[in-house]
Amino acid sequence: MRIDLNSDLGEGLGPWAMGDDAAMLDLVTSANIACGGHAGDPETMFATLRRAAQRGVVIGAHPGYADPIGFGRRVIPMSPPEIARMVAAQIGALAGVAGLAGAQLRYVKPHGALGNLAADDRAVAEAILTAVPKGMAVLAISGTELELAARAAGIAVFSEVFADRAYLPNGRLLPRTEAGAVLQDAEEVAERLIGFLDSGRMPVIGGAPVPLAAQSVCIHGDSPGALQMARAIRQRLQAAGVTLAPFLG
Repeated sequence: MRIDLNSDLGEGLGPWAMGDDAAMLDLVTSANIACGGHAGDPETMFATLRRAAQRGVVIGAHPGYADPIGFGRRVIPMSPPEIARMVAAQIGALAGVAGLAGAQLRYVKPHGALGNLAADDRAVAEAILTAVPKGMAVLAISGTELELAARAAGIAVFSEVFADRAYLPNGRLLPRTEAGAVLQDAEEVAERLIGFLDSGRMPVIGGAPVPLAAQSVCIHGDSPGALQMARAIRQRLQAAGVTLAPFLG
């Protein structure tokens, strides 16, 4: 069995760091780097891109609503064409800095509220895809409209599940506003993930486990205890004989 571990990184702003990106980059195989919308700035982008490139971690752009106060976790009313232009501008900004850092962008993963909206709104999903540069792949939440729209458009798409988030019976994430949405116990998270990889079914709140496909597992870099969780997951996966490798070779 083979699986990718990804994390949302580069989400600091100026002197304010969000999580320990350097340490997380030693544990993951892919990094979704903020593009200056929900978080990130040129210096943070550059440092994160360079560290990822030096470690051989595959790099993706992580665009989101330009709402740093809400950390991109609030839906901002925008038309699909406006979303496309916003996403294109953010990917372009990260790509420009990546050229200076000696790094290459390989894929796009929408952040937060934008990603959740694209999971159910086909028009939003298609708007995001119009901004994905030719030759780049998409990392999408498993079983969503973004995943289906990318396949229909002939764009390489890979599916992810979230190690540290609770799921609903419809396969969507339990909103962060609900108690228990973010899982904290590293051992329980690792055990749940091993069970999912063995069965292909994700435990949910208030229902039977649901089938989901995944080539990548996300561990949020800004969650409390993120490093401990990433280490526990990595150790448990390796002990179970799972090969950790980027979903993009």
